[in-house]
Amino acid sequence: MEEDRKGQLDKELKYHLAGWIVFIFCAGFFLASSVKNHDILTFFGSLLFLIACVIFLIPIAKSCKKRHKDALLHEDKPII
Repeated sequence: MEEDRKGQLDKELKYHLAGWIVFIFCAGFFLASSVKNHDILTFFGSLLFLIACVIFLIPIAKSCKKRHKDALLHEDKPII
């Protein structure tokens, strides 16, 4: 039962990560469009959006790193 819950959390984490990566690509396109059109207001709005996306990714990245580290620790333990 615990493994099923852990698998569900891993799947949810992957969906969150994929969504934020798509948001970052969108911010990149908005930035490129604003530079092409010489629109300074859209440029700063897009830049803030990109920064916000990166800030939201920080806890997800830390969680992924922790899960990976925990998985490596559990692999080394012998099964009795």
